[in-house]
Order: sequence, then C-alpha cells, then structure tokens
Amino acid sequence: MFQSFLIKYAEIGVKGKNRYLFEDALVQQIKYALKKCDGEFLIRKTQGRIFVDAQSEFDFDEVVKRLQRVFGISGICPVVQLQDEGFEKLCQDVIGYIDEVYPDKEKTFKVAARRARKNYPLESMEINAKVGEAVLRAYPQMRVDVHQPEILINIEVREEIYLYSEIIPGPGGMPVGTGGKAMLLLSGGIDSPVAGYMIARRGVKIDAVYFHAPPYTSERAKQKVVDLAKIVSRYTGPIYLHVINFTDIQMYIYEKCPHEELTIIMRRYMMRIAQQIACETECLGLVTGESIGQVASQTMQSLMATNDVCEIPVYRPLIALDKQDIVEISEKIGTFETSILPYEDCCTIFVAKHPVTKPSLNVIRRHEENLAENIEQLVQAALETKELIIVTE
Repeated sequence: MFQSFLIKYAEIGVKGKNRYLFEDALVQQIKYALKKCDGEFLIRKTQGRIFVDAQSEFDFDEVVKRLQRVFGISGICPVVQLQDEGFEKLCQDVIGYIDEVYPDKEKTFKVAARRARKNYPLESMEINAKVGEAVLRAYPQMRVDVHQPEILINIEVREEIYLYSEIIPGPGGMPVGTGGKAMLLLSGGIDSPVAGYMIARRGVKIDAVYFHAPPYTSERAKQKVVDLAKIVSRYTGPIYLHVINFTDIQMYIYEKCPHEELTIIMRRYMMRIAQQIACETECLGLVTGESIGQVASQTMQSLMATNDVCEIPVYRPLIALDKQDIVEISEKIGTFETSILPYEDCCTIFVAKHPVTKPSLNVIRRHEENLAENIEQLVQAALETKELIIVTE
C-alpha cells in the first residue's frame, strides 16, 4: 500500500537561509542509510518536504529501521500518493485508506488538510469538514475529536495529494557532518559508545581512538571495541578507528609514578595522544564518556587534571547523566550487551587499590617529570605503530 515516506524534521526547519544546507546533508544521509536495503529509492526535496519514493519492491520494516537511525529525522510518515482526480475521488480514497489501515472503526478521528497548491478549489478548512462528513457517512461508528483524536488523517495537497496518518518517531538531532568532526576516546565500556552516539546526534562526524595494552588486554577486548564501533556506525556512518598500543607507556608510568596517581597520569597521556591524532585528522575536539563523580578519574579535580594537557576542546556529552540514564541509552542504541562482555580494557588492568580522587595538578605535573627520560620516545613509537581500522556496519 505504501510506496513513499514523508520525512519530517524539526530543528532544521528553523535554520533560516542556511536550511537548504542541512536539508541537503539530510538527503545524503538518507541515501547512505538506504544503500543496503533491497530495492531502489528516489529521495527528493520539494517545498520544505523530503520524500523517499520506492521505485521497486522493498522491505517496509527494513526501510523504517534504517531511517530511524538517521539523525535529523524527527518523524517518518508512510504516505499514499494520490492523483488529483476530483474531490469525490479524494473522499473515496480516504475512506478506502481507513478501511485498510484501521480494521477497528470504533475510533475517534480528525482530518488535518494542508493546501500547499493554492489553485485547489477547496480551502484547508473546507477539505477538513467535507472529508470528515464523508468518513462519518461511511463509518457512523467513528466520532470526531479535534483535540485528542486516535486517528489524525493528514492530507497534503501539492502537485499530487499525499495521505497519511502515522508518524513513526525518528532519532531527532542534526544530520551527521553538519557539526564538524571530533575524536572519540572509545573503550570497551558502557559510556564511551553512548557519548559517541550523543555527539553524533548533534551533527558531529566522529573518528575514534582505542588504547590497547597487550598482553594485559586480549584480542577479544580489541574486537569488542571494534564491535561497539560497528554498532555506533549504524548511526554515524563509517568510523576511522585508530588503535594505539599503549602497553609500554603504561608500564613506564607504572614504574616511575606513584600508584595512586596511575589512572590520572595514564589518562593524561591518552588525551595527549588522542589530541595529536585529532589535529592530524582535522578533528575539532575530543569526546569522552566521562560523567562527574562516576569513578575516581571523573571527579572535578581529576577532570581538571586531564583537561590540563589539552589544547583543543574536550566534549563530554554524558557529564551530568546518572549511570542508569547512560545504561538506558546504551540499551536503546544496541551497545549495552556488547559493552558488558567480560573483556578488560587497558584502564581496568592498572587501577590502583586506592586511587587519588582529588589530585593536585602541581603534584601530578611534578611526578610526570619522572617520565622525562623516555616518555616522548614511547609516545612517538605508539603513534608510529598505530593501526587504522575503517569500521562500517
């Protein structure tokens, strides 16, 4: 029955003279999302609307699922396209539509017409009234409710007439790529994949960096991170994942620095390395999954200590969320089950029994001086031996 989808957007609609740039970006993201669907599709813009028209047979559920992963879409409306063959034919088509889509007629309804083509002989209010009368004659058990109808029958009069009543929610946000690019510090935990999803929802294209520590972390731990990146890439498009061998740096810090400060100092070197890769790849900031007070390395003092080494912005989309909030988002986007697999990442292996929770920045800097002899060479070696994995769904 449905061969087209009307794509609704929210924020894009208030972008003024630049709106067409965001619409074009959304069209490109829709094309990318539907590439792997069976069938051929025409995506077109017209008069402030975006339509997806099926040009062949297609799997309805698969198309909807993929459109629900496209940031910038607020609603997906399966529509019936009608030719303008007179008002009586329109009424018959609406009655037939209700009969097919709603077997149970014991419902309230409202007709909401929009006349974008001004040469149509009836105005919007007249269409509402006359189509409503026709529906009531056909289905006297139905009732009109203009405030909270169970069925909202939308009729858009354009060159063709579009009829729809269902709005399937989309993810909202802004099209990926309209907000620049950032580097995500991706681990195998629950938080960082959610942070990547949330920053991408604001239109930011993400690359990622993962710090691997063999033999203390296994290949399964690395594969877990790749699998998480694949899930996130359903929403973001391809992710360039930079894998850094961090073992030698961690061991050197372990040997030279106080153990209660290991996590903070290791984190500072992760940020330094991530920043260098970000600058080389034209990223405009770093993204982390940190939330205030969640662990010892995420107190305000600890965050200040890690920020100290960064010259580019650090974005923390989860900063004020509770753990349960983050878990719920991870379940929604499909990363939770992978995140809780029991493969250690490089941070948890070297966690001290009693990590410092309120580090002094001056003390941390002073203890980092213990590393002066070899740390730059180790960082350079890690950068020179990094592995690049292009992750796609």
